[in-house]
Amino acid sequence: MSKRRLVALLSAFAVLTGGPARAERPSVLFDSLQTTDFASQRLGAEDLRLLELDELARLRGIVFGRHGRVFRNDGIQIWLEGQPWYRPDPAFRNASLNDIERETLDLIREAEALKHEWIEPGDLRWWQDRRMTVETLGTHSNAEWIVLRAEVEAVHGRSFDGVPWLQHYFDERYWYRADDRYDPGQLNIIERQNIALLDSLEQPQGGAGIAPCDMDLYEERPVTEDQLRGASFTTLRILRNEIYARRGMAFNTGWLAVHFADRPWYVRRDGVEPRLIEMDQRNVATIAAAERALRDALHSRPLDVSLLESMFVEDTRRLRLEIYARHGRVFRRRWMQDFVASRPGYRPDVNYSDAMLNDVERVNIASIVAYEVTAASIMDAVEG
Repeated sequence: MSKRRLVALLSAFAVLTGGPARAERPSVLFDSLQTTDFASQRLGAEDLRLLELDELARLRGIVFGRHGRVFRNDGIQIWLEGQPWYRPDPAFRNASLNDIERETLDLIREAEALKHEWIEPGDLRWWQDRRMTVETLGTHSNAEWIVLRAEVEAVHGRSFDGVPWLQHYFDERYWYRADDRYDPGQLNIIERQNIALLDSLEQPQGGAGIAPCDMDLYEERPVTEDQLRGASFTTLRILRNEIYARRGMAFNTGWLAVHFADRPWYVRRDGVEPRLIEMDQRNVATIAAAERALRDALHSRPLDVSLLESMFVEDTRRLRLEIYARHGRVFRRRWMQDFVASRPGYRPDVNYSDAMLNDVERVNIASIVAYEVTAASIMDAVEG
């Protein structure tokens, strides 16, 4: 783990343990705009560029919120729920917006796009005549690369009927209009160059077909076993917990708390039990089953050490203990014994000896011990 990453984790942890920072008072301009009738009054682009990113997001929330739209973005949704005029309407459709509101949303989104550190999904309408670079694109999850690549053509009305989740994503964008007459030939030379760059940067599917931060795209569709094949222990744990994080869960495990505190979409809700919808529960079960399969394989197949990638030394030690727990080994150290005793099916055996381990288990224990020599500690990540 790099020093830069440790500093970032330390900063995030300090913010997390000290409680959420108090939001700065909204600007006078934002206060005045809250009472605007966006259905009949147009805004000026210059005024919007004076607002901060969080104010622009809330202003966008107001335009939609007047119609009762319910946001998946907890930051906007929680703010809307605090407004006395807001009445959520799960049946909201973008068709409720009139032309003036759509023009206003375009101005707000353009102002947001100009302030983004990197190009983000939703920004591509302002890059039709501008060359992208590796620097302007930054880093993204697998799903975000797919959306960015598709958005170049979605701006022109391309349909994605062969990829239902992607089509659903664009159907929810207020600006999207499917056009049966779409022809890739109508893309200009800069758009084609941007597509070529995006194709070169899109993360290969490699092992797992899902990466951390992708789980917002699986709120309405199931995760499959094939998509999880090749995912490391850490990736699977993050994916499973991301489902809870997107519902506001506050984490007790230090590194998970720090990991999610760093995500722009994460809104921690202390004292509130996360409510998982049916698809959430299904996906948690699928990911948990993949995790169990990896652990069960420690007794029958040589470990691919790449599956240990990014694991903290404390977690690898527990993984090693699980191998011994299968044979009932009793440990003198209290924390070790408490851990193995918590494993399903553990039966203490005072006559345990290492001779009970099979050849695969011995090899895997050695591989884990070798990894532990270079693994970072949770305490290193939190305390620097």
